[in-house]
Amino acid sequence: MKLRRLGITGPNVSSLGLGCMGMSEFYGPRDDAESLATLDAALDAGLSFLDTADMYGPYINEELVGRAIKGRRGQVVLATKFGIVRGPKATDRSANGRPEYVKSSCEGSLKRLGVDSIDLYYQHRVDPNTPIEETVGAMAELVKAGKIRHLGLSEASPRTLRRAAATHPIAALQTEYSIFSRDVEDEVLPTCRELGIGFVPYSPLGRGFLSGKIKRFEDLAPDDFRRYSPRFQGGNFAKNLALVKRLEEIAAEKGVTASQLALAWLLAQGEDIVPIFGTKRREFLAENLVAAELALTPAELSRIDEVAPRGAASGERYPEPGRALLDR
Repeated sequence: MKLRRLGITGPNVSSLGLGCMGMSEFYGPRDDAESLATLDAALDAGLSFLDTADMYGPYINEELVGRAIKGRRGQVVLATKFGIVRGPKATDRSANGRPEYVKSSCEGSLKRLGVDSIDLYYQHRVDPNTPIEETVGAMAELVKAGKIRHLGLSEASPRTLRRAAATHPIAALQTEYSIFSRDVEDEVLPTCRELGIGFVPYSPLGRGFLSGKIKRFEDLAPDDFRRYSPRFQGGNFAKNLALVKRLEEIAAEKGVTASQLALAWLLAQGEDIVPIFGTKRREFLAENLVAAELALTPAELSRIDEVAPRGAASGERYPEPGRALLDR
């Protein structure tokens, strides 16, 4: 698989990465055996960039990834995250960027992953109560200690990015970006490019909507968190489904799937972009990996822009509890 570098200071990674969150939570029942087989298949195919976080599960996703990479550490650029603290209720979330929390979280992740160092360590959400300089300063100390190699942020605003980068080099920003979610094109992505920070889009398939495989709200498992997502509810669902159908028409004309089209579109937005798609099944992994070799013509890119311009998706990205954690 082709490689891309994360920013001017980050590591070289496969042009597509694998988001592992759904293997343990949020997207219906777990199947650890199939998830481990999917991770093995990804590494066999040359996909080197794996993404997890301590809050997925919580904790059990890091343990799963740790099992998968045992004996294969040299093939993996490993990313994990700290900073989202879960409460007793499913919707309870807060952000913690205090230096002591950063360091204790890193120790926990290292243990669960079974590694001596983390290649890319993200602050999952910016803590409004802790200056970003203090959080990044603590992360920089972990670099000096050899426990992490590169720093990343997730869902950080341009202002926060600038302050963080002035404290220590930032290799990557992880933020939602897809044909459905293009608001980062206004300020966030240009700021990353100005500062030499790589961009890692999560949910590149619109939380599965852009795969074309979700046709009805009832297709979602009872414990699937998308049931609470504004884009999957009521009139928003119908409007977004109509948008996906138009994209499927473009994909069919090219002889590819909607997922492949959506990922290829993101890859075409710049060499500094490395999307991480999520799947826990080998069949979808194989389908998505085709996008790494798929080239879209200028005419095809223009047509996609016409079908899905900025703001085309209906509904907010997150329900209110999730929106409250976004750095504004």
